[in-house]
Amino acid sequence: MSSQNAPTALRVASVPCDQVYIRNLEPWGERNPRLVRLPDPTPASGSRSKQSPWWPPLMLTPSWVRENHEKFDLMHIHFGFDAVDPQALRQTIAQLRHFGKPLVYTVHDLINPHQPDDTAHRRMLDILIASADELITLTDGAAAEIAAQWHRAAHVLPHPHVVDFATMDRLRLHRERLNDSAQKRTRRIGVHLKGLRANISPAILEPLARTVAEVPDTELQVNIHRQILEPASHEYRPDLAEQLLKGQEHGKWRLVAHEYFTEQQLFAYLGSLDVNVLPYRFGTHSGWLEAALDTGAAVIVPDCGQYMGQHPSVAPYKWDGDHVNENSLKKAVKHQLALSTVPGMGSEERKRQRTALAEAHQRIYSNLLSR
Repeated sequence: MSSQNAPTALRVASVPCDQVYIRNLEPWGERNPRLVRLPDPTPASGSRSKQSPWWPPLMLTPSWVRENHEKFDLMHIHFGFDAVDPQALRQTIAQLRHFGKPLVYTVHDLINPHQPDDTAHRRMLDILIASADELITLTDGAAAEIAAQWHRAAHVLPHPHVVDFATMDRLRLHRERLNDSAQKRTRRIGVHLKGLRANISPAILEPLARTVAEVPDTELQVNIHRQILEPASHEYRPDLAEQLLKGQEHGKWRLVAHEYFTEQQLFAYLGSLDVNVLPYRFGTHSGWLEAALDTGAAVIVPDCGQYMGQHPSVAPYKWDGDHVNENSLKKAVKHQLALSTVPGMGSEERKRQRTALAEAHQRIYSNLLSR
């Protein structure tokens, strides 16, 4: 076929573009000649995030759409709209309509895990879900919530892999060899409090410590970002710092305080755990969960949100937002420690999933534009 007759690549203004979820929607091992995602424009103002250099997203401003409408065919919003005023978002959507640009929205979070008060996030969901020409979400449970609350149907496309395939293969092979070895070892249960964002609760620590203490040849490791324990930091939490340090002193857990993980440090940490317990009080979906499964770590999740719908190998514990049901936590820990196979998907299955996700997105975009 001559280059003159070759199909024109579909141009997507992806918000954002350079983020692991979006990067891993591309077909594995090849560039998709039928689709181009515009690179993230550098934010002109605002507090630029060190972890997410595209934030706040310039694409979500009416002026950017006005000035760049000839450069893209449709917009696909994933993250970052919490940086935008609701009225400004409405104006951006109005500009998309004015220039005939369809809008696709992937509903990652029905509840914002970073905000203790969900009112602002809900207001943005009302705008986006009502305005989007097509909706995507990650689990059947989330799609059911969207249908019940907003009377909209959403395509259900699972979360792609997070860990790169070379690291995934290395960590999963190491885990398989450990499982096949007859050598006795101490198995590690891990819980990471990160920087104590709004949906993370240390209330799980004491019941989890009691649970682990009852299981032979196990240890509990508690990780946290260093600034939470440092008196000079504005994020210092004195009561929690005292609890964590005393818990380590009394042998309840091994405490590891550190700076924000790099990507490879995160993967190495997850690969060092036999079981990863998510200490979330609320939320919807979790990329951390997917990364843990990529390394072959078993995952325990709260029964809130849609975490249980992400993969059949996860085990739930009951959580009412303030208290953990200790019996359900014990059951989940014992179940995950007894697994006979490495949980999650290996690299070959993840590659096939990634190809299927790329094709599904291409179909949604193409069908939308053909209408």
